Amino acid sequence: MKTIDKMLVAVDLSEHAGSVLDVAVEFAKQFRAELHIVHAFDVRIPLVTPYEVAIPTAFIEEAREVAASKLDTLTREVAAEGVKVTSHLSEVPAASAIVDLAEELEIDLVIMGTRGHTGLKHALLGSVAERTLRHATCSVLTVKAPSE
Repeated sequence: MKTIDKMLVAVDLSEHAGSVLDVAVEFAKQFRAELHIVHAFDVRIPLVTPYEVAIPTAFIEEAREVAASKLDTLTREVAAEGVKVTSHLSEVPAASAIVDLAEELEIDLVIMGTRGHTGLKHALLGSVAERTLRHATCSVLTVKAPSE
């Protein structure tokens, strides 16, 4: 039986991220695994034909700093629980960030949240969890967001 030595938890820094991180921390403690936290900071530059809409560099930098700060806070909180933890801030689409990092770090288990969008929301937004499940080379555990 393969052991779980390295885990990757994907967080979107929303209010639901805490429940996903709680599950990941408990698993990391049980398996004595190292935990990697990843947040994909993906600012898509929209194009509105025939005009290009430019997002000011200062806005992108500020958003990146806020994301890094929140990720750093989560990392310190996990470390205070006695878990060996490393954070990663990626600047590519979330599913790609998760799958690529899991491969690069030889992760045994990915833990991530899902909101369970259906219908039009799912068609328009897609599902990071679904894309990750399709492409990950390791096991993926999804944690359903609490009902609102």
